Amino acid sequence: MRIRTPTGAEVPFSFAGRAEFGRGRATIQRIDRRRVLNVTADVDPAIVTANEVVGDLQANVLPELLAGYPGVDSSFAGEQEEQRRTFGGLVRALAVALLAIYALLAILFRSYLQPTIVMSAIPFGLIGAVLGHVVLGLNLTMLSLLGLIALTGVVVNDSLIMVDFINRRVAAGMEVQEAIRDAGAARFRHIVLTSLTTFVGLLPLLLEQSFQAQFLVPMAVSLAFGVLFATAITLVLLPSLYAILHDLRSRVAVHGRWSRKPTTIMLPGVTKPGTLK
Repeated sequence: MRIRTPTGAEVPFSFAGRAEFGRGRATIQRIDRRRVLNVTADVDPAIVTANEVVGDLQANVLPELLAGYPGVDSSFAGEQEEQRRTFGGLVRALAVALLAIYALLAILFRSYLQPTIVMSAIPFGLIGAVLGHVVLGLNLTMLSLLGLIALTGVVVNDSLIMVDFINRRVAAGMEVQEAIRDAGAARFRHIVLTSLTTFVGLLPLLLEQSFQAQFLVPMAVSLAFGVLFATAITLVLLPSLYAILHDLRSRVAVHGRWSRKPTTIMLPGVTKPGTLK
């Protein structure tokens, strides 16, 4: 075997190196023409999570390793790459879901502001879902995020019932403050029962101990605890937001440009000023 030197000449291999028997790699993997070495491991969820292992590698192991080998780069693939892709898709799906919910509510109420009152329960539902994971000692997973997206469409039900009832009372001629108090008393039982039935329906899955159902538990936790927490907040927050919105509309109607105040004009041939309404 002959070896080509940098000058272009060829010399026998024995002049350029020494051959020895040993172990070598059966295959060499390359990505973008760069040699790649894959490091894989299985994680015991009872001891540590994959995210904790990755965080420790990024904070303690990789900086020291890469500092000693300037030509070496690292990247996380496999489950981590799938999580990044899935998370990006979930964020887009959540944005589309929120936009669709807002559009449907805007068509129903014929208002651009009242849908925001109804959707104000969504952030509190997300808080309740996180608190549920903390109480049960569970980690947030991709199925937890799927549960959060489903939660956005569930928690608006109670708010929708409350706002629609208030609107009907106001349209019938009732004062806003009285309509809010009436709605809180009349719809309290319906809202609480709606949330409790949702929670009880998910309770068997929360209490299931079989291995096949364990991966679905985080999604059930997001839905169950998110609905309960959002309901408790809705009963207090939503009537307050409705009253605030009514006060803002009243102030704009009085002080805004489009207020319907009588305008006094002088008509030709009339000695007294007339009023144009």
